[in-house]
Formats: sequence, structure tokens, C-alpha cells
Amino acid sequence: MARKARGSQSGGDLIVVRREEGGGHAHHGGAWKVAYADFVTAMMAFFLLMWLINATTEEQRRGIADYFNPTNVLSRSDSGSGRPFGGQTPNDNAPLMSTTGTVELRPGKRPVVMDIEEDDTQTPAEPMPRREGPPGQEDTEEARLVQSAPPGALAGPEQPRGGPAAEPTPEQRPQNLGEVEQRQELARREREASEAELRQELARREREAFEAAAEQIREAVRADPALAELTRQLLIEQTPEGMRIQLVDAERQPMFALGGAAPNDRARALLQRVAQVIQRLPNAISIAGHTDSTPFRGGGERSNWDLSTERANVTRRLLIDAGVADGRIRNLAGHAERDLLLPDQPTAAANRRVSITLIRQAPETPRP
Repeated sequence: MARKARGSQSGGDLIVVRREEGGGHAHHGGAWKVAYADFVTAMMAFFLLMWLINATTEEQRRGIADYFNPTNVLSRSDSGSGRPFGGQTPNDNAPLMSTTGTVELRPGKRPVVMDIEEDDTQTPAEPMPRREGPPGQEDTEEARLVQSAPPGALAGPEQPRGGPAAEPTPEQRPQNLGEVEQRQELARREREASEAELRQELARREREAFEAAAEQIREAVRADPALAELTRQLLIEQTPEGMRIQLVDAERQPMFALGGAAPNDRARALLQRVAQVIQRLPNAISIAGHTDSTPFRGGGERSNWDLSTERANVTRRLLIDAGVADGRIRNLAGHAERDLLLPDQPTAAANRRVSITLIRQAPETPRP
């Protein structure tokens, strides 16, 4: 289509021709295709990332991340594909750690300086620690002096290669076990020796206490004019069982009525003196009654067994009345004529007696 426009230039008409191309829509360019391709690529990358997240483990993802991280040989972290030095820094006290791409310097202890003198033996010298101080401060000449050490002083106990000390060989085990048994045996002997010494000391003290008590009883009897003549009828001795005190009859001087269990006045007074001394001792007491071999003439079913037991029981009551605690009486027995004082004279008056035994607390040990 052409249009004509009129103008006044040079007095003539101005003709403007405008042409329009037909045949379909006009061309809009190819920029939209680039944008669409970028969008599709981004979506593909996004879905690929989502698939990787779901299809891999945490350890695999950490390995992928470490692969793309920069490698720092001075860092203590495990990042980097090669992991030089096992991921550790050569100086553990002052690591250089890289977390965001920058290097951060942390102060630590000053390193140890070792001066090694070279010789034929190749003996390492003792390390001389440098003085502590702020980083960057130089040590003086005096601080850098190195003290020499004998060979092997710094090496410590030699360890076999590949780990801790190996198990002892079968040849060494019997020797080690023998040493352990020897130590145990020595300790046992020392313990037994200590216990034996303690028992001996306790027995010695108890023996001395018995001797002192026996002397006190004799003195008390000698000091009483009414009992002085009974000194020969009072027998005191120490036996393996303990200290035994015996009140024996004498010819024409019995302690008990003939054929009876009632003691006379002198026997009562003598038992009272004995009780005054033994009540101060802690030992348990055993009481026994004895008769001679003369058969019992009281008639009935009574015998020397009954008579000896009754005399022991009467003695128990007299001791308790004199102040001895009833709980200290451990046992009481009647032996009749089975335990004669004079076996070759079975009818002798001395066989009729009452014995009071203070039982030992510490066993008597044989003297060397």
C-alpha cells in the first residue's frame, strides 16, 4: 500500500511511500530459547541433586564434599582428597586450621629444640626444652645450652616394633611364676612369724599374770594366822590348760566332811582368799571335784561320782558368793577316783581335792 503526502517544499507535492510486508506474523527473535534452556538445565541439576541426596549415605556425601574442598597440608582437619600427613598438622601445639578458606594462626607451646652431636655411635643427645614465653620471643644463649645425657637416657624402655610388649615365651613363664610364688611364700612366712611373735607375747604376759596371782594367793594365806597351816594344802601350778589351784585334804585335816559335800570353815575361808585374787583376772574358770579310791559308804545309789560332782558345785557357789562372776564358770565336772593326784597311793587323803583352773586365753607356745 502506498500513500501520498503532500508538502509545501519547493512548491511541489512530497510523496512518502510506506511498504508493509504481509504473509504471517512478524519475527520476535531467539532470546526466549536461551532462557528456557537455562531453566531446564537448572531443573535438571536440582533433580539430580535431590536424587544424589536420597541415593547416597552420609559418609559418601562427606567424601564428595571433601573431594571439592581445597587441600591444606597444615590443617588438622580431614578435608582434601589426598589427606596429606593423615589429616594432621606437623605441629600439634599450633595447628593452622582452615574452615572458611582463610588461614587462622593459633599460638601454642614453643617447640622443643634438640641439638644432636654427630659421632660414630650415633647416640642421641638429651633434648633441652626451651623456656616458656610469648610467641615470637627469642631465647637467650643461656637458655639454648644443651645438657648432654648418657646413651639411652632418653630412649626409655625398649619396646618391640609393631606395638606393646609381647607375651612372655613359654620358657620365661615358669621363671616368672616361680618368682611370684617365692614372693608369696616369703610374705606368708613373714605373716606367720608376726602372728607367732604376737602369740608368744600374749602368752608371756598371761604367764606373768598367773605367776603374780599365785604369789598373791600364797601371801594372803600366809598373812592369815588361821590359814597359815593350810599352805601345804594349797597347790598352785601352771599347766598347758592354764593356772590350776587345788585345795587338797591332808591326814586329819580334811577340807570337806568325810563322805559329804559341805566344806568346813577353813575351806570356806581359803576359797574366799582365792576368789579375791582370781576375780581380778579375765580368764574363764573350770571346776572339778575328785575323790580317792575308797568306795562311797553313804548307802543308796550314790557313789564317788555324785560326791565329787557335788563338791565341785559347792565350790562354784562359794566362788560366786565371794565375788566371781557366774558367767566366767565355763564347765563343772566330777571325776571320782579317775584322776588321782597320787596314783601309787589311791587311798591317800591328797587324792580328795577340788581343783579350780583359770583357762588360758592365749595358747601356750613351746619355748625354744
